Amino acid sequence: MKKLLSLAVIFCLSISMNAQIEAPQPSPSAKIEQKVGLTDVTVEYSRPGMRGRTIFGDLVPYGKVWRTGANANTKITFSDDVMINGKELKKGSYAIYTIPNKDSWEVMFYSSTDNWGVPQQWDESKVALKAKAETMEMPMKMETFTIVIDELKNDSAVLNFIWENTIAMLKMEFPTDEKTMASIEKVMNGPTANDYFAAGSYYHEAGKDLEKAHQWVSKAAEMAGDQAFWILRRKSLIEADMGKKEQAIATAKKSLASAEKAKNDDYVKMNKESIAEWEGSK
Repeated sequence: MKKLLSLAVIFCLSISMNAQIEAPQPSPSAKIEQKVGLTDVTVEYSRPGMRGRTIFGDLVPYGKVWRTGANANTKITFSDDVMINGKELKKGSYAIYTIPNKDSWEVMFYSSTDNWGVPQQWDESKVALKAKAETMEMPMKMETFTIVIDELKNDSAVLNFIWENTIAMLKMEFPTDEKTMASIEKVMNGPTANDYFAAGSYYHEAGKDLEKAHQWVSKAAEMAGDQAFWILRRKSLIEADMGKKEQAIATAKKSLASAEKAKNDDYVKMNKESIAEWEGSK
């Protein structure tokens, strides 16, 4: 009886220990996803409220590094290299730290993004870029800290930090024209060797028109040259499936020579095995 009672107590304790109370967070998390031109920008941060407090110059002192929000560090991610105030910032994820001042803020993009607030040991070598954000006083107060990506154009936007009656503004520029022109040139120049190879490989693997698959892969091989042993390998397999053994052997030998030169043992082995098989079945 005592044993059963003890087990019941342990069971109840385990339930109470595993139970978790769900309650609203005082600084709820937020996520912004914005495409600017052809670049994806994501901001993840927490949003503290004023709650009757004086913010800048008091809760957030002037001249000191601030986490730019609450809880974990604010994180921004760019899918392309961008320009911040005329300086290049490589694509990737960064923590945003700021030093608010009355007339401007210093904004720092920090390469380590897994900190809870400001790092205990600040590493200046991890600061990928520093930029100055101009500030403006607003006629009304913003109760909750807010980050907004605004003034959207094809190749630029403004990153705004808004709280109390202050807005700090940072201009960002994006490689929209460069990416668009590259896309136009690629399309206008027609399919690449990789495009022909992918189309031909799909037709071959899906059991579709082998003549069309051979035409496309042959075009890919012509464009890529004899060094593209993986394309020649596919071409030889299509030729073998078409019953063109002599042609398949000749193509496989080209692929073999190229694979040997590239020191790709896998393709060397596959080509040798196929050549032996096709020569034996002639």
